[in-house]
Amino acid sequence: MQIEVKVPVLPESVADGTLSKWHKQAGQAVRRDENLVDLETDKVVLEIPSPRDGVLREIRQPDGAVVKSGAVVAVIDTDAAANEAVPSQVQAQPVAGTQPRPAANSELSPAVRRLVAEHQVDPTGITGTGKAGRITKGDVLRHLELPSATEPSAPSLSARGERRVPMTRLRARIASRLVEAQHTAAMLTTFNEVNMQPVMDLRRRHQDAFQKKYGIKLGFMSFFIKATVEALKQYPVVNASIDGNDIVYHGVIDIGVAVSTPRGLVVPIVRDAEALSFSELEQAVSDYASRAREGKLTMEELTGGTFTLTNGGVFGSLLSTPILNPPQSAILGMHRIAERPVVEDGAIVARPMMYLALSYDHRLVDGHEAVRFLVTIKEALEDPVRLLLQV
Repeated sequence: MQIEVKVPVLPESVADGTLSKWHKQAGQAVRRDENLVDLETDKVVLEIPSPRDGVLREIRQPDGAVVKSGAVVAVIDTDAAANEAVPSQVQAQPVAGTQPRPAANSELSPAVRRLVAEHQVDPTGITGTGKAGRITKGDVLRHLELPSATEPSAPSLSARGERRVPMTRLRARIASRLVEAQHTAAMLTTFNEVNMQPVMDLRRRHQDAFQKKYGIKLGFMSFFIKATVEALKQYPVVNASIDGNDIVYHGVIDIGVAVSTPRGLVVPIVRDAEALSFSELEQAVSDYASRAREGKLTMEELTGGTFTLTNGGVFGSLLSTPILNPPQSAILGMHRIAERPVVEDGAIVARPMMYLALSYDHRLVDGHEAVRFLVTIKEALEDPVRLLLQV
């Protein structure tokens, strides 16, 4: 029986996706629910699994193809054995001393396809020197009599190490949203600094007991989320958003926590943060961070959010101005903790200090509200017992 493998139904906010990597080749045996190909969307990488046991008879959409919900990307033969299938896409091994004809255009790598399309070249007229006669970028450049990146004497930029690659869907989405934020919001940033010694002392005193009871370390992020929740309760406009001519005051506090991954920055959402304990916050953040780096977050876990935290300090950033995550009206930037001289009771002492940066949409949030919001976070962190007493 021939069974079509289709792109799953995508969320309304996602129009299409890009097939980023096939994990199986035509002619190989596949098992039910085994991942056949990665589908990269604007937010996450989804897996398209095999619907049945069988043999991957045909791949209809190659790496780099843009597909929509319901599109057929492959065909599974449930009756065939792996050694019976001879896929039409795979070339026979060339006879020694000869060069095979190049494969169909669909076998070409994304970089080669772009180069061929850009110069309107017929790939069947190009001799492939890659594995099994596949056409490489160098083959196309030689065919065009352009300087190849492998020729050190060529004066072009390519000979000096230039490398051109397409943006991933995630990177393109990030770029689009950052430009949107710059163009649509009246963005302003206010700064303050916080003495992290009280939080560090509290963590040091209770770390062992906390870890023994909950099985996870007591980090800094739970303190910042707790402090942010208290500040948002006092200044709900910072948790609001603009929709046309309306101000939307959200009834929940859903905190987005920015996580760096090999594919780019993603922002999983800690739902109902105001209802979570320190241990629950630490568990949620740790789980999101690990699954984000593995590319296993779901679309729902990256959708929504009323406020965002981003920590550039983990990379050594001392101070920065974070950009809003539309349609949110504010974002808090955390930075590197560094010992600096401060004055306490007339004496100069060294303290572990962190700069905080609050970027906000001035159309909605007034300056005094932004400043007081940030001061509220500072006061909560410098006297963390307030977070437990909620005062």
